[in-house]
Amino acid sequence: MSSFHVISRSGDTQDTAGVVSASFLAAGDDDERLRLSDVSKLARRARRGIVGRARAEDRPTFSTIIREHLAAPLEGIEVVEESWPAYDLVNVQVGLNAWLQELGENGATPRREHQLLGLANFRHHEFGLADLLQRDREDFGPRPGNVSWSNLACGPDGEVQQAVRAGLYLVSEGDARVVVLVLAADPESGMGAARLHVVGNRPGLASAVAAEVRELALEHNVFRRRVISFGRDMFGERGAALQFHRRPALSTDEVILPVETLETIRRQVVGVAEHRERLLAARQHLKRGLLLYGPPGVGKTHSVRYLISQLTGVTIVQLTGDSLRLIGTACSVARTLQPAMVVVEDVDLIAEDRGMHPGHHPLLFQLLNEMDGLAEDADVVFLLTTNRADLLEPALAARPGRVDQAVPLDLPDAEARRRLVDLYRGDLALDDSRLDEVISRTEGVTASFLKELLRRAALIAADESGSGDLAVTADQLDAALDELLDTRNAMTRVLLGGGKDEEAGT
Repeated sequence: MSSFHVISRSGDTQDTAGVVSASFLAAGDDDERLRLSDVSKLARRARRGIVGRARAEDRPTFSTIIREHLAAPLEGIEVVEESWPAYDLVNVQVGLNAWLQELGENGATPRREHQLLGLANFRHHEFGLADLLQRDREDFGPRPGNVSWSNLACGPDGEVQQAVRAGLYLVSEGDARVVVLVLAADPESGMGAARLHVVGNRPGLASAVAAEVRELALEHNVFRRRVISFGRDMFGERGAALQFHRRPALSTDEVILPVETLETIRRQVVGVAEHRERLLAARQHLKRGLLLYGPPGVGKTHSVRYLISQLTGVTIVQLTGDSLRLIGTACSVARTLQPAMVVVEDVDLIAEDRGMHPGHHPLLFQLLNEMDGLAEDADVVFLLTTNRADLLEPALAARPGRVDQAVPLDLPDAEARRRLVDLYRGDLALDDSRLDEVISRTEGVTASFLKELLRRAALIAADESGSGDLAVTADQLDAALDELLDTRNAMTRVLLGGGKDEEAGT
C-alpha cells in the first residue's frame, strides 16, 4: 500500500498510511449496514419505475401525434422523401419557410397554419418519417422534445439563416393535412444529406408539397448571385464547408494590362453575359472556358477579381488549394444557379493529382469532363489560372473545345510600370522628377514589388519628417529602391517578384 503524507501545522510530515487504511475499512463496514435513507431511496426509485410503466401509454408519441393531425389511418400511407447535399440545408429551410408563409386569397395572412415539434435523442440514429409512423412506444431513439436549430451562413459579413436540424412540421390548409420532417445531415452517423420527408392525408398531396418546397428552395437559393467558395471541414470530403465572400469592386482603370489583353478577357467573359439573349437567338453557345497563364505576380488573381466585380448578377464559385477536389460540387452549384462562373485558381495543382479512391483519373480530367458535360445553352464560364501552362497543354490539346481562349499575362512593361506607380501612390505626394530612372531600374519586377516600393518610400519619408502629410522626395524614392535592390534583400525581392539581379546572380 502506498503511503500518504500530510503537512502538519509545524511543517513536519506525518505518515498517514495506517490512518487512511483504517478510515477505508471503517467506511466499508458502515456501507454494509442498511440505513433508513437507503430504504427511502429504493422506494422512490421503485415508485418512479411503476409510475413510468403505468403512464407510458399516456405519453405522446410521434405516431399518435401524426395520426391525430392527419385524422387518417397510417397503414400504407405514402411517405415522400427528398434529399439535398449537406450544405443546402439553409436553402431547404428558406424554401420551406416560403411555402409556409405563402399568403391566402386575402393577401394578408398565410394560407397555411403550422406547428413545429422538436425531436429529442435524434443524434446518431438512422431513421425517417416512415420509422416514426410505426412506433407506438419510444423507449429509445427519437422522441418528442425541443426543436434543435442551427445558424447557417446565408451571405457575407456574418449574415445567417436559422435552420431546423431536426423538426416535425404539422401543417393544415383547410381539410388538407401534411406532416413534414426536416433532418440535417449527420456525417458522424453516415447520413451525409439534408432530408425532407412528407406525408399527407390525401393521395398525391405529399408529392405535390415536396415538389413545391424543392422549387421554392431553388427560387430563393441563398447562393444565387453571390460569391462563394468551398473548403473542407472536420468531416472530410462529405462535409463541404461553404463560405460567402464580398464581391470586389474594381474599375477598368485599376487593372493594369495591355489594352488588347484586357479587352480579350472582358469580351470572352463579360461580353457573352451582356449579349446572352442575342447569342441564343442566333443559336450560339454560351458556355466558355478562359485560361489565364503566366509567371507569378503578373496579375492573374487581380484580373479574376476584376471579372468577378463586373458580373454583378452572376453566381461565382471559387476553388483553390485543398478545395480543388470539390470540382464536382462546384460545377453542380454552377449548373443549378446559372448564369454562373467557376473560378479554378492554380489549376496546374490538379494536373496530376488523382481522386480520393483507387482508379480515379487525375482531377484535371474530371474538370474537363464537367466542362464538356454542360448543355450548349448553359450560361456558365470556367475561368482557370495557372503558373505552369506546360503541365496543362497536353490534357487541353487532347480535349479541344473545353478552353476557348488562353490569354498570356506577362510582367509589366515600362508603360505598365508607370501606370502601376500612379495607381499605387494613391493620395501620396510624390516627386516624380526622376521617375524615368526608377522605371528603368525596375525592369522585370511585378506589381507587388512596385506596391512595396511606394510603401517603403512613404515609410522613409515618415521617419525623416516630423509630422504632417507625407510627401516623398525623389531621393527618398531612390533610397527605397536601393534598399530593395540591395543584395542583402535578395530573398525579399524573390518574395515580391523583384526580377533578376545580375550583380547578385539571382
